[in-house]
Amino acid sequence: MLYTICIGSNEQRKENLALARRRLAEFFPDIRFSAEADTKPLYLQRPSLFSNQVAHFFSDYDAAEVTARLKAIEREAGRTLEDKEQEIVRLDIDLLSCDGRVFKPKDLKRDYICRGMQELEQP
Repeated sequence: MLYTICIGSNEQRKENLALARRRLAEFFPDIRFSAEADTKPLYLQRPSLFSNQVAHFFSDYDAAEVTARLKAIEREAGRTLEDKEQEIVRLDIDLLSCDGRVFKPKDLKRDYICRGMQELEQP
């Protein structure tokens, strides 16, 4: 199954995205990442920029298992409920789609995600 995910961080952005890439590559060896994109926050008062990245990978794991692995990586980066209340996003990894099944339709319309997906479709 082909999975598409998005990675984002607004706190220690470079370090947290690097951690995500390392862990994701351990779980999904054929993963491909788009370039990082800096974006303004959506729906947050905290003005810190986000670094975002899109990735594609194949896996025989079902969506629930993939999501569990993504959330484990978020926790490893130190994501907590307390941080969320303060609009600190150390690491957010969202499952966008799997083999055409869309989990986050609004996210798939965002400009930086569309650009990242187009980049990943290049040979």
